[in-house]
Amino acid sequence: MFPLHREREQPIFSAKAHVFQIDPATKRNWLPASKHAVAVSFFYDASRSVYRIISVGGTKAIINSTITPNMTFTKTSQKFGQWADSRANTVYGLGFSTEQQLQQFAEQFKEVKEAARLAREKSQERFELGNTALNIAAPQELSEERSSPPLLTVNGPGEEKLFRSKSAEVELTVEKERVKKMLSEGSVCEINMEAEFFTLQDSNAKLVAALQEANSGVEQWKKQLAEYQEETDRLRDQVAELEAQLGHPAAGQARKEELSQSLEELKAELSAKDQEIHNLQSKKTDVNELQKEREEAVQRLQDVERRNTELEDQVQLAEKTLASSQQEQAQAETEVRRIMEALEVKISGLNELRRSLAELIDK
Repeated sequence: MFPLHREREQPIFSAKAHVFQIDPATKRNWLPASKHAVAVSFFYDASRSVYRIISVGGTKAIINSTITPNMTFTKTSQKFGQWADSRANTVYGLGFSTEQQLQQFAEQFKEVKEAARLAREKSQERFELGNTALNIAAPQELSEERSSPPLLTVNGPGEEKLFRSKSAEVELTVEKERVKKMLSEGSVCEINMEAEFFTLQDSNAKLVAALQEANSGVEQWKKQLAEYQEETDRLRDQVAELEAQLGHPAAGQARKEELSQSLEELKAELSAKDQEIHNLQSKKTDVNELQKEREEAVQRLQDVERRNTELEDQVQLAEKTLASSQQEQAQAETEVRRIMEALEVKISGLNELRRSLAELIDK
């Protein structure tokens, strides 16, 4: 039954949202009905004058709610709203990404609810008029050809045309809103891309400066390393010379102690120089990491430029679509005005029929 309804139903409005349902056990907690944001759409069935909210997750309908005049959509936070469906015996909740999307959905819900109320009143009025005509036709012996055709002419095809024209206008409005939304999202994405582009440019400049500074530092470290190695060799020669002097039998005890102390100091200095050489070698590894980060930043910058080009193409396509939609809307407005004029003629005929029925009743 669901696919058959979808074939004769027309979309009115659609928005992306996370869908929730109230926990039937606690009636307090929300249970997620979708793993991610899905399309939640309003549909209108012209053959039955019924409005529904439908959302499909994969191959399963997670929302199938028929809108009635006594339903109310309540905004419980800046980005979340809910409504109760007594027929489904549940409460649906929708979480939107922006406050604007929530406001648009709430306004559409209010409009559809009012349309459902008007459709119900017209249906009841048509039913009452049919019963009244039947009651009057019996005592006055009115023929079927006199009573039936005007009612069918006024309430039948004319009303269907009205619903069809209204549906076409709604579709154009929805298409226009969708294009505006797409343009707005495109502008936001473009701004974000530009901000990320300038951030990457700044980061790239900093990395280049750091790399240049590191390269100049490497040259200085190489020179310092060569100097330290030369000084280390010199100190080792001094140590060897002192060791030779300490081993000479003619040296005095005082000279021996002095040379021993100098030897310890030289060994400590030599150890410090070796540690500094080790530190310089480790800094050389940091320079290689900076070079790798710079290459990654350049790659990200190229990706951002490519995405920006694609976004510009999408914006141009959206502008063309908007122009086409505006042209179609102008044509639809002309058609609607023509239908409204015809409808006024039908309403005038209906008023004449009512006055005739009232006169018959008075007689």
